[in-house]
Amino acid sequence: MLQLIMNKSVPVLLYGLEACPLNKSQVASLDLVVNRFFVKPFNTSDIEIVQTCQQFSSGFALPSGKCTAVQAKFENRLV
Repeated sequence: MLQLIMNKSVPVLLYGLEACPLNKSQVASLDLVVNRFFVKPFNTSDIEIVQTCQQFSSGFALPSGKCTAVQAKFENRLV
């Protein structure tokens, strides 16, 4: 289920964000959506457990980390 979320849902969530500058609250909102994806299958609302599960998921990164990487890649293509 996590692989499906990370391969299908997160790219849709992040589509087009490389061209849009986001402020901190908007990036935090994206992180919240992904954190909520982890709450349901692990049946917990404890953010520490969610973060631990995210750390042990291979190839996982929060949208806040992906947004900065994708935006930097987009800016490098423009230069």
